[in-house]
Amino acid sequence: MTKRFYNLLFLLVFTILSSCKKDAKEDLTDIVESEIETISHKSSDNLNISFLLDLSDRISPDEHPNSAMEYYQRDVAYIKSVSEAFDIHLRGKKVRAMNDKIQLYFDPEPSNQNINTISNNLKYNINRKNVTLSVLDEIKHNYATSPKAIYDLAIADNKYVGSDTWRFFKSKVNDYCIEKNYRNILVVLTDGYIYHKNTKIKEDNLTTYLTSSFIREVKLNNKNWEAKINDQHFGFIPAAHDLSNLEILVLGINPDNKNPYEEDLIKKYWSDWFDAMKVGRYQIKTSALPSNMDKIIKDFILNN
Repeated sequence: MTKRFYNLLFLLVFTILSSCKKDAKEDLTDIVESEIETISHKSSDNLNISFLLDLSDRISPDEHPNSAMEYYQRDVAYIKSVSEAFDIHLRGKKVRAMNDKIQLYFDPEPSNQNINTISNNLKYNINRKNVTLSVLDEIKHNYATSPKAIYDLAIADNKYVGSDTWRFFKSKVNDYCIEKNYRNILVVLTDGYIYHKNTKIKEDNLTTYLTSSFIREVKLNNKNWEAKINDQHFGFIPAAHDLSNLEILVLGINPDNKNPYEEDLIKKYWSDWFDAMKVGRYQIKTSALPSNMDKIIKDFILNN
């Protein structure tokens, strides 16, 4: 064999060995990348998903029973659907592009420390340095099981202090739920009524609260309710000036069935409020069985 042949053979062997050495030093995330890219999803945005849970007496099976499915159980299933959409999003991204967050909030924070511990354990920031298949499986499992424990503890405590939703938007939503270079999504689980004893503000016909008794008191429980709202400027006091970098999905609206106009009224209150605060995108959905809501929830998260 010629000297030229041996030189070529040596070069080929050297190239193969160099390639193997390089492969052996690959970062774990590069190895995981080929394993988790199993679901095709068009979005490469970084998701920042937050939940705001209303743990008022709306979740009490004694106060508000439902023979088809208790309202707290619906909440748990809605949370699971959102987390599944988050999982689909992550598994459809390249590892090097991962920088996604999911977390859960209350206002006010429950006095039960076990609830707070569980919620803290549901905060995840997934990026290329910490992602593994086991981490993705952990998130999916925890969001499928831990929220029920939160509701079980809240119901067992039987200390329903209301939900200060207006104050959350006033003081916390910008700091907690909105970040630059993210697609920020807030999922609010509520029956649509807002009340907290420490946040009762009224400015003319604008308020920080909405209850069935208030609706009856101001006589918005008849067919002329919408005209009265528009003419006399009823609604929520805006709690922020510019939420254009926030998308909001409201789930669980549960109007008093003694007033046939109440569902539409509640949705108008929330819609007008979001418009006044310049929310970037929103949907407001009445409580329904989770099997009917699953597609709606996932479409909102995945098909922006």
